[in-house]
Amino acid sequence: MARKKNSEQLTPLELDLMKILWETGPASVQEVLERLPRERDLAYTTVQTMLNVLYRKGRVERKLKDRAYYYRPVLSRQKALGQMVGDLVDRVFSGSAESLVMNLLETRRLTPEKLARLNEMLDRAGEDGDGKS
Repeated sequence: MARKKNSEQLTPLELDLMKILWETGPASVQEVLERLPRERDLAYTTVQTMLNVLYRKGRVERKLKDRAYYYRPVLSRQKALGQMVGDLVDRVFSGSAESLVMNLLETRRLTPEKLARLNEMLDRAGEDGDGKS
């Protein structure tokens, strides 16, 4: 049985375009095209089409200025990352965030320094969530 495509997820190209908009703020098609990684080697019309797809999906807004549309992100980087990580945890780790973290430890992608920082963040989250203000 085929999985239903999650329309919330950004495709790799959409993510590249969103990264540019998150970094630059409002930008024209030409400005986005100029900031794309060289290996993408896309035509102007392809970038324009993909920005319009993001517009129709509600991920960006656009305003007409001097005969060119300027696109700005509506979807925040934080929300997009949360959706992507949630999808990864669901699809690859059967919904277990613990399994994801254990994999990061086992593959040495989570260094002792990063683990210490993660522990500090968990401690702060525990303090914030214990009902004491």
